[in-house]
Amino acid sequence: MIYLNEQQTSKLISHQLAYDAVKEAFIAAVSEEATLFPVVNATGSQDGTMFSLKSACTSTLVGWKTGTYWPNNRAQNMPCHGTTVFLLKPDTGELQAVIAASEVNAYRTAAADAVAVDYLARRDSRVLTVFGTGHQAEYEVLAVCEVRNIEKVLVVGRSSASAFIERLKQKGINAESTSAQSGCEQADIIVTATTAQEPLFDARWVKDGTHISAMGADKTGKHELPVDLYNTATLFCDNKLQSIDIGEFQHSLSQSITEIGHVIVNNVLGRKTDKDITIFDSSGIAIQDLFVAAKLLDLINKSH
Repeated sequence: MIYLNEQQTSKLISHQLAYDAVKEAFIAAVSEEATLFPVVNATGSQDGTMFSLKSACTSTLVGWKTGTYWPNNRAQNMPCHGTTVFLLKPDTGELQAVIAASEVNAYRTAAADAVAVDYLARRDSRVLTVFGTGHQAEYEVLAVCEVRNIEKVLVVGRSSASAFIERLKQKGINAESTSAQSGCEQADIIVTATTAQEPLFDARWVKDGTHISAMGADKTGKHELPVDLYNTATLFCDNKLQSIDIGEFQHSLSQSITEIGHVIVNNVLGRKTDKDITIFDSSGIAIQDLFVAAKLLDLINKSH
């Protein structure tokens, strides 16, 4: 059995590795070889704690990802979020690898955003507006900047906006704070990376041609986008059943939702015109974690 600790995986992961793995995972997710199982959400004994289990299998990969959130860790100067991926040997069910993947998970989540932007956003997109200033938001911005020539990042956040903007500037990104309305009205791409339980902006503020990646909704009750927007936009997701169950589209009555894998393999058109508003909901599917973990194992095996 192989164990990769957080220090090892943090050194191995990159935006390119995560992008390649997640793209392959999205393709596999719409094939007949993959099975995704219902997400299990649970809580710990301490108030506010929670953890989830997401599992999947293909002909070559079997396993699951656990994600934890222990808010009281902050007082102990420890991370609140944690991620571990477990891989089984497909032929025997033996434990093949345990992979500490907290930072990897941030790259993996952002990679889903980047793949969606790459296939759905206009090629001439230059202005990115991000809702949220937390840990994940920075990875989202960096991943999107890998696939589009972003000239300006507009940040909408209730707190920590100045520190977040400063971190982006230190990475050479032109960033500034703005209001929700101004951010939407200027944006070519909007990314929401929050824990919101009600819409973050008004649908009327979104201009024609905008792409929106909703990254925050991954359990019942979470809600980032205005419902009115669903009526005028083209809807995409990582997995339709999971998106409707616990993702952003739990709030949508539309059944016209396309899994991004079908766009990647050209089964379905993504953006049809430069005036389309496109929405991608990332509820986070286990097959992404398995594909990223497999690539990390390949790097370790090649180095030995």
